Amino acid sequence: MRITQSMLANNMLKQITRSYEKLDQYQTQLSTGKKITRPSDDPVVAMKGIAYRSNLAEVEQFKRNFSEAYNWVENSDSALDKATQALQRIRELVVQASNDTYEETQRQSIAKEVRQLTEHLVTIANTKVGDKYIFNGAKTTEPPVTVNPDGTISVSTNSQQLNIELAKGIYIPVNIPPSTAFGAGSGLFSDLQNLAASLENPSTTGNDLTGYLDKLDSHLTNLLGVRAELGARMNRIELMEDRIDSQQVIAEKMLSDNEDVDLEKVITDLKTQESVHRAALAVGARVIQPTLVDFLR
Repeated sequence: MRITQSMLANNMLKQITRSYEKLDQYQTQLSTGKKITRPSDDPVVAMKGIAYRSNLAEVEQFKRNFSEAYNWVENSDSALDKATQALQRIRELVVQASNDTYEETQRQSIAKEVRQLTEHLVTIANTKVGDKYIFNGAKTTEPPVTVNPDGTISVSTNSQQLNIELAKGIYIPVNIPPSTAFGAGSGLFSDLQNLAASLENPSTTGNDLTGYLDKLDSHLTNLLGVRAELGARMNRIELMEDRIDSQQVIAEKMLSDNEDVDLEKVITDLKTQESVHRAALAVGARVIQPTLVDFLR
């Protein structure tokens, strides 16, 4: 086949163009740190990248869910701890008042403190974190405990669990229903109001007041049981968080292996390509004769 000057020039331009494309590819990889900048560069890497990014985004959302779960569980446990302290103080007062040597005025003073502690327990049951009531399930805008106009106290019977997804398909309840912690109907508040009324009644004897100790012990035992359940949930949440942390590390590694460039290899390839490019330009300068005189020389 006859090789003409025009063919040599065209081939040289084509090869130099390809060389420039290679240099541009390596320079782009070094400046971005990524193997590809658009899906057409490598469709397989692009498709894997989409899947890995979706997995990583899901893991990051689970990590954000852990903050919400800790917020609910820790605030619930703190509130129930305060409720336990208030009940223990009421029990101490009942033990004192059950002594028949106490005068009527002394018992009435104790009754006032019991009523104050009862109001304190109502505020604990209606604890809000941000603008949400934490003891009323999904009805976070409604208080779980209400003081009625006649002075009685009502506890919501809402037993709905508030579940938060902390791993793929795994939901953990983070709330305590109000009836579980404070009793529904004739529960804790009803007993406390009856206790205060008995303390205010001059005909109440020490034996009558002693009967309230069993009720208070029952409510204290119930609160301790609820707090134990919260503690068990907290332990499980911490274990799941460790697992999600490991999954995040694995997901980030897979994404990096798929998309990130090997800098040492790309720099070596760039240097090699620069040498090839300079050689191609030198050869091209010799092959293409700029003038007829050079051709005849």
